[in-house]
Amino acid sequence: MLTIVIRSIIIYLIVLFLFRIMGKRQLGQMQPFELVLTLIIADLATIPMAEIGVPVLHGIIPLFTLVILHFILTFLSRLSIIFSKIISGKPIIVVNPKGIDYKAMKKLNVSVDDIFEAMRGLGYFSLEQIEYAIMETNGKLSILPKSESAPVTNRDLKIVTKPAVIPVNIICEGKIMKENLQEADITEKFINNFLKSKIGAKAKIRDVLIMTIDDNDVVYLQMMKGESKIINDARKIV
Repeated sequence: MLTIVIRSIIIYLIVLFLFRIMGKRQLGQMQPFELVLTLIIADLATIPMAEIGVPVLHGIIPLFTLVILHFILTFLSRLSIIFSKIISGKPIIVVNPKGIDYKAMKKLNVSVDDIFEAMRGLGYFSLEQIEYAIMETNGKLSILPKSESAPVTNRDLKIVTKPAVIPVNIICEGKIMKENLQEADITEKFINNFLKSKIGAKAKIRDVLIMTIDDNDVVYLQMMKGESKIINDARKIV
């Protein structure tokens, strides 16, 4: 029993390492050859875990071989557009201004229901809203809406806005993210003073669910118990 546990831990750590170096794509974003490799790796990993008679090394070698193959195929795909089209295919327009392209739909082996389901997932419920729909090589549907159905932007309305910024996570579930304090250019003293000024003298860091701050000094704060708050000009408050 102990042997099975140790073998399982070894294989798990190796597979985890292999998937980490292969990249962070989600299953829905994988190219066909990446999905095939992933499925084979998952299947191969179970053999040395359950079969004690199979040496662990005999399970590890095929796994590394497939990962090396993955990198070779990825490199060749970047090197040659023709090779990339052979193993991954190419995007195909399934909806154009004339309507659904029946030939393209059959070539991809998808149905009208599949197209409508993908459309609804992107927030479009009618073909009248769509100028073009493209089936990507990873199976995702990309849509170019008609101008009258496209979302209105600040640019369309000629509204001047501040540049978008990425908030820095300062507190998460009662713990200070110390590695982010320098990036946000704040200290733990600032955090404590800020909480006391906005929540009360008894406010504790351990009671904070989430706290973020961005370059515009806008703080998003939510305690474990209570509603979220958005505070502007946070540095002026303390």
